Amino acid sequence: MVLYDLIEKSRDGEPLLREELIFLLSMRPDSPESYLVMAEANRISKQLTDNKAEVHAQLALNLAPCPGNCTFCAFAQKNGIFSQETRLTAREAVAYAQQFEKAGANAVFVMTTAHYPPGLFLEISQEICRNLDAETVLIANVGDQSLADANKIEEAGYAGVYHALRLREGIDSGLSSEKRKESIRNFQEAGLKVGTCVEPVGPEHTNEELADMILFTAFVNPAYSGAARRIAIPGTEIAKRGTISELRMAQIVAVTRLAMPRTVLGNCTHEPCTLGGLAGANLFWAEVGANPRDTQERTEEGRGETVETCRTLFHECGWSIYEGPSRYYQES
Repeated sequence: MVLYDLIEKSRDGEPLLREELIFLLSMRPDSPESYLVMAEANRISKQLTDNKAEVHAQLALNLAPCPGNCTFCAFAQKNGIFSQETRLTAREAVAYAQQFEKAGANAVFVMTTAHYPPGLFLEISQEICRNLDAETVLIANVGDQSLADANKIEEAGYAGVYHALRLREGIDSGLSSEKRKESIRNFQEAGLKVGTCVEPVGPEHTNEELADMILFTAFVNPAYSGAARRIAIPGTEIAKRGTISELRMAQIVAVTRLAMPRTVLGNCTHEPCTLGGLAGANLFWAEVGANPRDTQERTEEGRGETVETCRTLFHECGWSIYEGPSRYYQES
């Protein structure tokens, strides 16, 4: 298999095959060949977006021990990081959203744990929507939903959702992989654009697993795909497996970009880093409130970045910033 042939194939708009993705993922992250793939991914992302990256921002409506028990998540009941639930009031949620809007975030995400009351989510969401500019893009990050509930989310003012089939879903989580897939279909049928990601990547995940997940994200024709490494939650069992390097994550981000249809403008990584931006990531997130990768109750006091710091990271690796409502959730 010849690397230059695969790059040319990608440039011609031909989808890469599973074995070709495995080949690209199997290269040493610090090899000249891998750097070439990152450079090509960077070129594609900049060409598709006129060299303008986006910064989205997420607020969490609650923090709670979650019976979904995703082993990689700080909210997992069995991890014992948090013992009681706290919730934002509607006024607090609106204030956070307005703060993000003022800072120039291209989209505002509203996150909950999997068992947050659906009625309360819709009630607060409508209040947020009423207090933002009509052009502001609002995105939901919630648990699995029926088609009826997905329709209610769309009616509440959301343009899209973030929803991912995580690596080893049903093994490292207490959630059903089929239910995750069904929810993605429900969101799309309801008219919501779905953003997704290959995540959370750990050292134990094989190149075959990563290739399969990249192909799945391409299949759903998302608003964006990308890759995110697993952040170890101290004291948890899964933390013993370790964490991949930012360089390895950048490699996976780049391979994901090559595998996506050119109709997919966005390529994300998390947490924000210049290596990701150099490898073709054009979407970072700022965060406030609870964070599934943080043991702090308010991630702005811990791991969370601001809109401004995300913009700075993009500028450091040669990106300009898009001003205005996110292009990734517009109808293609």
